[in-house]
Amino acid sequence: MAIKTPFLAVDGIVQIFDNNDRFRGIVLIERKNEPVGLAIPGGFVEIGETVEQAVIREIKEEINLDVKINRILGVYSDPKRDPRFHVVSVVFICSARGEPVSGSDAKEAYIYKVEDIPFDRLVFDHAKILRDYINR
Repeated sequence: MAIKTPFLAVDGIVQIFDNNDRFRGIVLIERKNEPVGLAIPGGFVEIGETVEQAVIREIKEEINLDVKINRILGVYSDPKRDPRFHVVSVVFICSARGEPVSGSDAKEAYIYKVEDIPFDRLVFDHAKILRDYINR
């Protein structure tokens, strides 16, 4: 009998700071692939990789920034959170300096002030995740 289990992913809420430690906003990407829309940078954990290694790698691949992990925001496991299949995501709050540059799965990368986040354009359950981030 084959074991079936959800896919494991990571997402990183990347807080961008300037050289004077002033908060500029968070990074959202415009996805190249389905589902299209805005998303928090992230992706799937590879075999042999920790979730911490995965979020650092995925952010580097998607927005070309080196991040510092600050803490875990939470684990999001609703079976319907991803329309493609059941995906469980460990969501980290990270910090970085510099300008995000889109790569891999990202068509574009943007810095949004928290008050300007376009919640209606977010895919997956990223609107819920960002509301949790804002409310904590």
